[in-house]
Amino acid sequence: MLNPTPTSRERLALSLLWLTPALWSVNYIVARTAPGVVAPHMLALGRWALAGLILGIIARHELWRTRHNTLQMAWQYLVLGTLGMLICGAWVYQGAQTTTAMNIALIYAASPVLIALGAVVWLGERFSVRQALGVLMAMSGVFHVVVKGQWLMLAQVQWVVGDGWMVLAMVSWAAYALLQKKWPSPLSPTARLAAICMGGVLVLMPFALWEWQQADTPTWSTQATLLVVLAGLVPGIGAYWAYGFCQKVLGASRVAASLYLGPLYGGLTAWAVLGESLGWHHVMGALLILPGIYLASRQAPATTES
Repeated sequence: MLNPTPTSRERLALSLLWLTPALWSVNYIVARTAPGVVAPHMLALGRWALAGLILGIIARHELWRTRHNTLQMAWQYLVLGTLGMLICGAWVYQGAQTTTAMNIALIYAASPVLIALGAVVWLGERFSVRQALGVLMAMSGVFHVVVKGQWLMLAQVQWVVGDGWMVLAMVSWAAYALLQKKWPSPLSPTARLAAICMGGVLVLMPFALWEWQQADTPTWSTQATLLVVLAGLVPGIGAYWAYGFCQKVLGASRVAASLYLGPLYGGLTAWAVLGESLGWHHVMGALLILPGIYLASRQAPATTES
């Protein structure tokens, strides 16, 4: 029997799968511009306070109607806020101050694998050989882009303190993605992200206040405000909402592989905004990443009952 045609929600999720990493790539620009302009926790606090305010206004009626359930589940939103906004927000900006783009990309390459494995083992999702092949193809493409086609460069990678922050952020993102699926919510994606933002703001606030009191903290400027607005709207509301929606519709394991588009989109963003050059390694990486994600995002075939 032929599989039924995808629903409109699934078609939208499959489309957003390719767009979401492009929204996230804007965060590369923010992270590389922020040092000396705005402190990491203050940037993250401003980003998620702005995102939470906008999402809260949009979903205000739903949040008010479900306020009792939301308060009962407040501990979940605090945990998700810690993982997704503190560790995957401020600590990424902290690590980006001392590590290199190559190290960041190499570390984050492990995140989709952790999510896929966790989805299979912990959430009981099915993951076919075809999807596993897609993940391996996409990962190979990421490595090819990161090392610029010179695989021997992997032996020359030097690890620094900032890499420790990035490892924690990578593991935290995997936990954030899996827990969102593990903890089903009656809230819509917009209302749920607004609630998570509230949790993130609460855990970020004491760290940001501590940074504000430090003597070496940059004075707040127009550029800092622009970075907060950019981070809050594009990789904040846009990317997090789209990722949460895709994961709710498609499952954690199918969506995780889309993260491998990050280095490719990041290279395009750096070329367009920062004037960095593109090379053949980007083309070769794309030839592996794009079909790999296509294979990984396909639904695993249903088992046939006898």
